[in-house]
Parts: sequence; C-alpha cells; structure tokens
Amino acid sequence: MNGILADLTLAVIGLSGGIAVGSGLIAFILVLDIIPRLAQLTRTFSEIYLYEGAMVAGTLFWTLADFNGWKSELPLYLLVIVGLFCGVFVGMLAAALTEVVNVIPILAKRLRMEQYIAWLLLAMVTGKVVGSLLEFLWLFP
Repeated sequence: MNGILADLTLAVIGLSGGIAVGSGLIAFILVLDIIPRLAQLTRTFSEIYLYEGAMVAGTLFWTLADFNGWKSELPLYLLVIVGLFCGVFVGMLAAALTEVVNVIPILAKRLRMEQYIAWLLLAMVTGKVVGSLLEFLWLFP
C-alpha cells in the first residue's frame, strides 16, 4: 500500500509541475504576443492557425521524444548544423525578450551610458559568445 501511495504522490507532483511549466510557457507566449507578432512581421496573418498548430505539434512531438527516450543517429556534421540552428533560435529569443521588455535602454540609462549603447550591446554579445564557447569546450573537450 505504501508503494502505491508513493507512486500516486509522484504522479501528482509530476503532473502539477508539468501544468505549472506549461502554464508559464502559454502565459509567456500570450503576454508577449509572439504568434500574432510573427504573423504580422511575415504578413501571413491568415495562416495564424498554422503557427499555433506547429507550436502544439512541436511541443507534443518533443514531449513524446523526451518521455520515450528517442535517440537520433545523425552524422556529426548534421548534429553541428542542428546545434547551430538551436543556438541561433535561443539567442534570437533572448534578444527578442530583451527588446520587448526594454532591458538594454533601461540599463544604459541607469548606467549613464546612453551614448555607448552600441558598445554595451557588443560587450553583451561578445560575453555571451565567449561564455558559450568556454562552456562547450570545457564540458565537451
């Protein structure tokens, strides 16, 4: 009986965590208007349902892949290309978030560096690239 209770407790905790993370992702997407903004920028507002469907399908696919432990036997050069695209996506998402919440102008104003904002951006990008390379080369020599 104790094993069943422990399993049930674990299932409730896992489901609660999944709901919390999923709700946060949906709130993030809704608050920042990512899908409508993407449709507006690409002038494809009539296909907004395709964007939404692609997000749902991608989420379901990668959730199943993670839960089932699916492995890919891609050659190294394809993995490098996929990794590069993933890195570009994450970097662009971080840049978009920074732009949306106006972090850089506020930071520049607080530091009294308005005239040096281009150098501030360059320093941030260089730091991100160097840090990523050091982490990658340090962890995967």
